Amino acid sequence: MQPLPHLPQEPTNEAEWFQALIDLARYLRSPQGCPWDQKQTSLSFAGFLREEADELVESFQNDNDHIEEELGDCLFTLLASTAAAESEGRFTMEGALRRAHEKMIRRHEHVFGENKAATAQEAIDSWNRIKAEEKARKAEQG
Repeated sequence: MQPLPHLPQEPTNEAEWFQALIDLARYLRSPQGCPWDQKQTSLSFAGFLREEADELVESFQNDNDHIEEELGDCLFTLLASTAAAESEGRFTMEGALRRAHEKMIRRHEHVFGENKAATAQEAIDSWNRIKAEEKARKAEQG
């Protein structure tokens, strides 16, 4: 693989590949990047995610050979939307990743807390209870 402006050497593990994809999304929005990507907004990229997600679902249903490609398209579209949101001052990648991690830990109280779920239904009930509590707190806070 030849060196690229955003990628001086080929990644060797999933963390490096993930960072390479983040760096690519940011590079494409830079002055040296792609005019089309530069004109997109976080919202316009988010709109493309629907199409990519539909293609991913279709691949899972019908076309095992393309699942990895379609999943990559979804990941990149999410990252491109995030890169645009960062440039718009809306949020950061680090913040979004941290919040997603914290939320998944919180919503999996039945795994990480004291009250373990013994069945899938108990896990769903726990998830739904926590989600409803979070929604009620947000509504109270306005």
